[in-house]
Amino acid sequence: MTYPETSDNPDKALTSVQRILLLFAHPSLDRSEVNRPLAEAVRDLRGVTLIDLYAEYPDFQIDIDREQQRLLGHDIIVFQHPLYWYSTPAILKEWQDLVLEHGFAYGTNGNALHGKIFFNAITAGGMEAAYRAEGYNHFTIRELLQPLEQMARLCGMTYLPPLALFDARTAVEEGRVSQHIADCTHVLQSLRDDRLDIAAAQKLPLLNSDLGAIIKEA
Repeated sequence: MTYPETSDNPDKALTSVQRILLLFAHPSLDRSEVNRPLAEAVRDLRGVTLIDLYAEYPDFQIDIDREQQRLLGHDIIVFQHPLYWYSTPAILKEWQDLVLEHGFAYGTNGNALHGKIFFNAITAGGMEAAYRAEGYNHFTIRELLQPLEQMARLCGMTYLPPLALFDARTAVEEGRVSQHIADCTHVLQSLRDDRLDIAAAQKLPLLNSDLGAIIKEA
């Protein structure tokens, strides 16, 4: 599944809105019940460029220059993915290792990403209660994603807590997918239009913990 980039679609021409780069990674897309419909729902939002990394790089031969140019052309970076072994699917790790080079993303003169916003939009198979100190996984989702938080901070980006759907395996039968899509769409639109209170959002455990408190309605 390959999605067109925003810049290729004249109907999505931008003026002063924030541009969003959504890097989508799902290695078993044909089995996806949440991430696939979410990607399909947000791909045509004004200001959003959605890249399906597994479709774009099936051989993992990532075009570093192309990806760096994409980063330079956007203000907000989102990793959308299922939680795999408490982290991202493999291609997102490969993307980080290759694209976020010294001298570009960090280190001497590595300030290309300074001031950009970063967060993860994830699905987790376990229930939310499993992601607590006393739960099955012993750590919260935000704690488990701390390597990505540190990556964002090292690169000079503003880190926001993850937007998460728990117990994803039963989300379809319980009718929770549409609300997750609506929440994610609302967050992307509010970031695009500069209507999200960044300081308030950073204090939340999850970005979708209390959308009413952090989003200013248009």
